[in-house]
Parts: sequence; C-alpha cells; structure tokens
Amino acid sequence: MPVNLRVTTCHDRDTWDRAVLSGGGHPLQLWGWGEVKSRYAWTADRLLVQDAHGEQVGAAQVLYRRLPPPFRSLAYVPRGPVAEEAARADVLAAIADHVKQTRKPVALSIEPDWADPQSPLPKGVTDEEIAAIEQSAPSGWLAAVARVGFRRSANTGLIPRTLVVDVTPDEDDILKAFNSSTRQNVRKSFRADGVRFGEVTSEADLEQVLAINKETGRRAGFAVHDDSYHHAIRDLMGERSQLIASWEGDEVAAFVWLVVSDTTAFELYGGVSPRGMKLRLNYGLKFHAMKHVKAQGVSRYDFNGLLNDGISDFKRQFSKHEDLLIGTWDKQLSPLYPAFATALPKVRHALKRGLPAAKATLRDPKNALAGLRAGQSSDS
Repeated sequence: MPVNLRVTTCHDRDTWDRAVLSGGGHPLQLWGWGEVKSRYAWTADRLLVQDAHGEQVGAAQVLYRRLPPPFRSLAYVPRGPVAEEAARADVLAAIADHVKQTRKPVALSIEPDWADPQSPLPKGVTDEEIAAIEQSAPSGWLAAVARVGFRRSANTGLIPRTLVVDVTPDEDDILKAFNSSTRQNVRKSFRADGVRFGEVTSEADLEQVLAINKETGRRAGFAVHDDSYHHAIRDLMGERSQLIASWEGDEVAAFVWLVVSDTTAFELYGGVSPRGMKLRLNYGLKFHAMKHVKAQGVSRYDFNGLLNDGISDFKRQFSKHEDLLIGTWDKQLSPLYPAFATALPKVRHALKRGLPAAKATLRDPKNALAGLRAGQSSDS
C-alpha cells in the first residue's frame, strides 16, 4: 500500500454519500446504487482512503461478483474511484492492495468517470481515431495509473465514448449548442397541444414508462431489465433516482431515467412511444431534463454512451462535441487472471444468465475465445 494512505470500510450511508458528493463523485458511486446491485448477485464494499493526517483523498464503492472456483470473485468499480487527479494513482494502488488482502479477487476492474487526456473530441470522430487514442501510450496522471499496475482492458461494461453536456450556461446557450433541426424539434414539442413535462410520481405512470421501455428495447434490439430491477432503482436510490417524462393528456409518451449526484446527471434509460416520436417529444424531454437537473445545481448531463446506432445518432444532435472517458482498466490480483481475461467477454454475458453458464465458460476459456472468433458467441 502507498506510504501514509489508509483504507477503511464505511458502513454508514450518510457518511458514505457525503464522502462521494464532497469529492464530486458519480451517482453510480452512491450508496443506493450499491444496494441496487446487491439485490442482483453483487455485494458492495465502500472504501474510504485517507492520508496520514486523516484527510479523505479518495473513495471507491467496490462491487464483487462471485465466480466459480478457483477464480473466487471479480472486483469492479463503476464510474469510480473518487479522487483528485494528482492522487488517482496512489488511491488506486491503495484500494487494489486492500481488495487483494481482504477479498482476494482475480482482478480489480475500474471504469472511472475520468476524462481521457485528449477529450473532448470533435463531433463525428471516427472509430479509428478513437482506437488510436485508446492504443496510445498513457501520459501524465494516466501513466502513473499504469505504473501502479493497471492496464487497459477491451472488456468494457460502461461505454467510455459518450456525450457530456455542460448545463451551467444559460438555457439559451445550452439550446444554441443543439443542431438547428434539433432546436426546432424542441420548440415544436413544447408547443404541442395537451403536452406537459415533469417527474413521474405515480405507480400508474411508472407502469406506462416500463411498457415504453420494453417496446423501445424490442424496437432497438436491446435487452431490458425486469420490472423489479427498475422498482429497486426507484426505491433504493431515493431522491437520487429521477424519472422524467412527457405526457400527452394522461398518456406517457417519452421518458428518461436519471440517477443524479451533486455534479452529474447520468442517463440510465430512455424511451419514446410512436405517438411521442410523431410529436418530437423525445427532443423536448431531453432539454427539459437538462433544465431540471440544472435547477438542482448539477453541472454535467451524461448521455451514457455513444455507439454506431440510431439512438446514438439522436444523442449526437444535442452537442457539437463528443467525450471520451479513459475506459476500462484492470489490475491483475491473481495468477489466474490471464485465463479469466481470455474468457471475460463471454463470462460477462453468461453472468447475466446465471452462474452455471459462467462456470461452463470459465472451465474452458480457450473454446470460449474460439467461439467468439468464429462469430458463434451469443453476445452479439
């Protein structure tokens, strides 16, 4: 462990959330998110890192997923740790040492809310340009992260390429950053008869949101969590879960589900009905959501990932730039890590289907990799 850094476990929700929020932390590092994940085969440890004077220099909510023998578990930090730039490498080294000593996982995998040194990027940056950035040698504070044993990993859970809109300017200035057609669609949605925007508070409206979410998933070809998972987010995140919607009359037509810290609003899910699309309510809803979190003092609105798909094309209309986080970095904590990393893409998919599938994958990682290379994986 780095000299003069001490890691302790926090067991009090209020103490933990104050530590995260005082450091400008991400909502996925808040206590409630760990509670949500703990209902679904993960367990959460909240680790505070202090210097020799007892001052907090870092914090990390570490999620553990049990794996079959001999791999024990995987330790994972979503959008964390929380640490100032100059202290990041030392904080990571201290957390890794603590995790290894107390839990002995196969690896510590982090996906911090830390911008890549070359971010922000021009809108329309190519995949090849992104790959070149990610393959370049780390420099500055990121080189220090590499020196304490962390390595880039392609086994990404949270997408590092994203769009983060600064919502601190005046509302008119935020609107000016949108495409001209996007501004028109925003204004059109606000003028639509019988339309309103606001927070979802009733069970009936929540059920409408969940129905739209399922239909959006079918239409776009992605899986959605079951209803109990979404209820858990609402219940366990409390006021940090903010579900914003647009209605035409009594019918929910579009929604965006946010989790919110003091600095960052992070989109978990969003969807729109066919009627909502016709009225362009998804456009007005995005702008309303930005205004909603801006009024709370939030400064960053994170669209949560950009891919090469229609949903991402829609997101890109709301800014003239793109953002790139540093992505996934792993530190090997067991000699078994190379075998685990080989199979990890398929393992991550298998874990969603249950531990028996993950066990089968981990018993034969070479065959798992061969299947992936042959295009036979069910991940696609």
